[in-house]
Amino acid sequence: MSTPETTPSLTLQVDDDGIALITFDAPHAPINALNSRLTAEFEQIFAQLEGNDAIRAAVLSSGKADTWIAGADIEELVSIASAADAEALSRSGQRMLDRLAALHKPVVAAIHGACLGGGLEVALACHWRVLSDHPKSVCALPEVQLGLLPGAGGTQRLPRLIGLQAALDLILTGKTVRPRKAKTLGLIDDLVHPAILRSVALQRARELAARQRSRTERKSGPTAMLLEDNPVGRAVVFRQAREQVLKKTRGAYPGPLAAIEVVAEGYANGIARGLDAEARAFGRLAVTDVCRELTFLFFATTALKKDTGIESDTIPRPVHRLGIVGGGFMGAGIASVAVQHDTLVRIKEASLERIAGAIGVVREGLDEKRRKRRLTRLAMDDALARVSGGTDYTGFTRADVVIEAVFEELEVKHTVLREVEAVAARAIFASNTSTIPIARIAEASSRPEQVVGMHFFSPVQKMPLLEVIAAPATSDETIATVVAFGKQLGKTVIVVRDGPGFYVNRILAPYINEAGALLDDGVAIEAIDQALLAYGFPVGPITLLDEVGLDIAGKSGAIMVEAFGDRMVPSRTLTRVIESGRTGRKAGRGFYTYEDGERGGPDAAIYAMTPVQGSRRSATADEIQERTVLPMLNEAVRCLEDGVLRSTRDGDVGAVFGIGFPPFRGGPFRAIDAIGAAALVRRLEALNARFPGRFAPAARLRDMAARGERFYPSTGKPL
Repeated sequence: MSTPETTPSLTLQVDDDGIALITFDAPHAPINALNSRLTAEFEQIFAQLEGNDAIRAAVLSSGKADTWIAGADIEELVSIASAADAEALSRSGQRMLDRLAALHKPVVAAIHGACLGGGLEVALACHWRVLSDHPKSVCALPEVQLGLLPGAGGTQRLPRLIGLQAALDLILTGKTVRPRKAKTLGLIDDLVHPAILRSVALQRARELAARQRSRTERKSGPTAMLLEDNPVGRAVVFRQAREQVLKKTRGAYPGPLAAIEVVAEGYANGIARGLDAEARAFGRLAVTDVCRELTFLFFATTALKKDTGIESDTIPRPVHRLGIVGGGFMGAGIASVAVQHDTLVRIKEASLERIAGAIGVVREGLDEKRRKRRLTRLAMDDALARVSGGTDYTGFTRADVVIEAVFEELEVKHTVLREVEAVAARAIFASNTSTIPIARIAEASSRPEQVVGMHFFSPVQKMPLLEVIAAPATSDETIATVVAFGKQLGKTVIVVRDGPGFYVNRILAPYINEAGALLDDGVAIEAIDQALLAYGFPVGPITLLDEVGLDIAGKSGAIMVEAFGDRMVPSRTLTRVIESGRTGRKAGRGFYTYEDGERGGPDAAIYAMTPVQGSRRSATADEIQERTVLPMLNEAVRCLEDGVLRSTRDGDVGAVFGIGFPPFRGGPFRAIDAIGAAALVRRLEALNARFPGRFAPAARLRDMAARGERFYPSTGKPL
């Protein structure tokens, strides 16, 4: 019997016209991925192409249903021990693709499905590219999302194919390119229906072999001639690219900056020098802390895709029909996502005007995707046809899941729960509450085993996390069903145990409260926000309060104080601002000023509500970061102690995907390991001496400090 090691991934068949069909089909694997073991197989294929006079050209295709080549084998990447090993791996890939590009017999890439990373680099080395016009067909160089850069020639071949500016956009962001955009960019040569992909690719191979068709050179427009085709213009492009990267990343991610230098080297001194620079940069980046943490998140989210959320083998129920009670910002957002994933949605609201508003939000979201060519007009119309609404529960009878997204008040949620159970006998009832324990909501239920939390994050259309909250009475079938449904909606799902604030909002509370305490102490609003931006958060804590809504923060704050006492008491400034009736951006009045929806500077009137009057005191970024971030890390450990979290993995993913904890730090538990438990305990104790009660180290953290333990092994492996 053949094994994965002996069964070839590449096979070659030659038709009567002398066209070789090369099929890449990795045995016993769901996708095709590149690894060092494939080098010998590719070399054998190249030798057959060159040594067989009967072969005139070749087509490279995939034997997988929805993947061409999904990139490099990440498992191999994490086994790298040194920068020299990573550099050698890059040079090996470069040599293989240089050989492909230099073949005298043309090779056509017949691409259907994911063409990512090293897969796209293989396509770039081919002599012609045919792509199927299908939703599963996407192209990208996502290496920057792992803290790397393309390491098999992508930094050199892509700019020469589609132009410098377009190439930098893809390399520096890792963004996904869909079929029509790929054709517009010149990334591919032919865009065809999937049914004729192979036949068109074979025909192009025949034409290229017969010299009836030749590779079309990139045409330079006026802008390209001005900015890309001369050294002065390119210098402008590279300078602007650096400025944009630094503005976006604040220098926390070395990969994009290294990629700019590598691309520039190739333009200045030729492709050979560019490839050399690419390999050296790949080697350096592969062993950085940033790469290690981003790779951890890749493996963690991949593992969560397979996680059912339960220990039993209970099979989830299918979800085709969704009821939503409350068509406000969150309810409409959930509906917008659901209809794009083939789910029928019925919304209940108090008035037809509110129904119209909710459906309008759905329409706006779909239309935005249509304008960006992520949806066709037909697909948009089909999705919009899946949503309807009314002022009663008509249409809820056959719902598989009903999500309530009403006011954050227990009595209101109890009323909705009783009404839903009266009309939707088989539906799972899911609450989108952000802080109220699910068990308290389930007190009004006649079937508490079907009550669960589905905590989406705002804005639902953009935030990737879904926090599923299991109350003590929630059944395995209910948990498995909503976890599967969350994945169906494209969300990264973590399951947490019930409790006030659950996990994400519980660790957010001390972070926000301490930002308020800094305001009490006389620190300026913008100084606090800027310090946390410098730490790596996408927005500062004061800005976050305005975005979430101060009214919501006030309700959740009261629940947290009731549950956890003094360490969760909000500052005097936060309390006064909330009591003043300010609600943040949505009403144009918060910590910042707003005009026509655009944010201005800090509202000077806020300082009149702080205990410290007069000029603001200065505080270093380190002090601000320590006082806000360390209690968040400490609370994450408490959540693990209390069993709210199933694992540190879930805690790290939840913080990164739910509240924007800096990805390059890996998450709270990865950050604790980087600091060291003993060092963190010392810093918390010093703060607790200054501010008694707010910074007392968690018991588990003290135990780990005493034993010299870590949350993750120090072997360099991501998990």
